[in-house]
Amino acid sequence: MLKRFQIVLSLLLILCLNATLMGKEEMDSYFPHTPGNFWVYVDQDGNELTRRVVEEKMIEGETYHAFNYEPTLENLDYDYHIHLNFYQVGKEWITFLVADDVKEAVKARLAKEVGIFRTAFLIMMASSEANLDLLYEVKVEAQDLFYVSPTSVAFNEKWDAMRIDIKISMIPEPLIDPGEIILEFTIVETGKVLGTENVETPVGTFEDCLKVEYRTETKVETSPPDQTVNPPGESVTTLWIAPNVGIVKLHQEAEDVLLRTIPLPLLNASTTVKTLELKKYEVKSTGSGGE
Repeated sequence: MLKRFQIVLSLLLILCLNATLMGKEEMDSYFPHTPGNFWVYVDQDGNELTRRVVEEKMIEGETYHAFNYEPTLENLDYDYHIHLNFYQVGKEWITFLVADDVKEAVKARLAKEVGIFRTAFLIMMASSEANLDLLYEVKVEAQDLFYVSPTSVAFNEKWDAMRIDIKISMIPEPLIDPGEIILEFTIVETGKVLGTENVETPVGTFEDCLKVEYRTETKVETSPPDQTVNPPGESVTTLWIAPNVGIVKLHQEAEDVLLRTIPLPLLNASTTVKTLELKKYEVKSTGSGGE
């Protein structure tokens, strides 16, 4: 009986070891940061983006690895999952410093959605011979850090990666019932390492990549509270990160948030599909590279 228990215990220990990622030093290899390292990505439309390591930067007493991009990222192009400007590999977490960039990017995307909503609203009002406009304001708050991954975690174990709070105010002009409508969204994104996987890219095949999935859950509250709304849009983002290379692929499917939430004639919510794959790179810390 004791021998059988020892065998079962040994098997459990082996399974636990196989399901756990490396420690800080090993995880550091997934994000090489020697100045001069660069990565060239290509999206589904053939557009290229180059990320290059520059000198480290001190921010509020903390040292962050720093990057720049060519061409310069616009707000609508920015995605905090892959467009890291500053990051750390700490004892417990790999984090990207993203708050200001996230606020500007999310605000730009929501303003675009509200603009589409306003256009449909004006067309609808014109058909009813009502002379109305729609004024709006978008406010966004985001936490400072995007928690990319714990430095040690079991596969399929979830963690809170990001939180974004959005407030959208819309006011008919001149004012009509029900007056100002306020929608407050709370987006909580969870991360999960699904395991390891080989990934094919334009520059070649990378083995034993970490496959990390981020999935959003969005809640909405309205004022007045009796407004008819649908469940807000969601997004699923997957990163593949190769040892001694870094991020080699991103795939994302993101639904419209506002346009799915508020039902309105002439409007159809859409899903944006984005893919970035590594096309060329040079990582001096390992002497590796490809093109």
